[in-house]
Amino acid sequence: MDKVVVGLSGGVDSAVAAYLLKKSGYEVIGLTLRVWEADDGTEGRCCDIDDARRVSSELGISFYPVNCLSDFRKHVVDPFVSCYMQGLTPDPCVECNRYVKWEKLFYYARITGAKYIATGHYASIVRKDNGRYTVRKAVHSEKDQSYMLCKLTQEQLAATLMPLGNLSKSEVRQIAASAGLPVAKRKDSQEVCFVTDGSYTDFIEKSVANHCTNGGPIVDEAGNVLGNHKGLIHYTVGQRKDLGLSLGKRVYVKEIIPESNTIVVGDESSLYCREILCSNVNFMGISEPKREESVECKVMVRYHGKGHSAEVVPFENNK
Repeated sequence: MDKVVVGLSGGVDSAVAAYLLKKSGYEVIGLTLRVWEADDGTEGRCCDIDDARRVSSELGISFYPVNCLSDFRKHVVDPFVSCYMQGLTPDPCVECNRYVKWEKLFYYARITGAKYIATGHYASIVRKDNGRYTVRKAVHSEKDQSYMLCKLTQEQLAATLMPLGNLSKSEVRQIAASAGLPVAKRKDSQEVCFVTDGSYTDFIEKSVANHCTNGGPIVDEAGNVLGNHKGLIHYTVGQRKDLGLSLGKRVYVKEIIPESNTIVVGDESSLYCREILCSNVNFMGISEPKREESVECKVMVRYHGKGHSAEVVPFENNK
């Protein structure tokens, strides 16, 4: 039997993943990453060690909790805060998957002699005809999590199993109930896992003293002052609501300028663009194109967004 290290969050998805793998004949080892502890001792929302231990006991598999507090802060929390300070809108799950979850699962796979690692993500890993691995969307698009896995490396993908890629959420819960798993009815975690009290803006304000947390001007595209904002961290590009403006027309956040602590707004047409400059690109299923060589593809600019036809052209510095 091949060994597989399964990342157990304490939720129903990872529990069913472990159950299905054991049922298929794998020797399953459960691993829960302890990634966050607030100043008041509150644990992060995404991983419940007690529930994960209960699942492991029910399945009769080995279980190990692993402390990842420092790695999580370095690779997820600190960049999260830094991005908002720069007027950007980060996705902490993408960074956590690449630099914390998979790194730790791989590390313990090597220690235990496991051939594979596995998670309860709704996606699948496929090997293409060119020999490279890539992530395929889940069959049921409403739960598809492939977007969150966009930074995984070829080495990580080659040894990853995702048993839930063809299942719906309701099917997963039915499997959990039939198997008698104690987390069959546990609710999904929807919030940022390390924001255990209040909003993400409260978290940032407690974490850092910066001018981006203070109020400043809201201006139109011509630079005319229209009002005042309550701190750049409360806004994201494309936002329409809660701007505090009464202009008799709809306006949207077009740009966030941290250097001058300014928010620029415009009408809906001002939001659209034909070109986007991306950095830290991971081509995953294809070899990295040569400089200035174009690639026709579909591009998704946000989680659960639609894919749009696009042309990708590599520049220098992995942009």
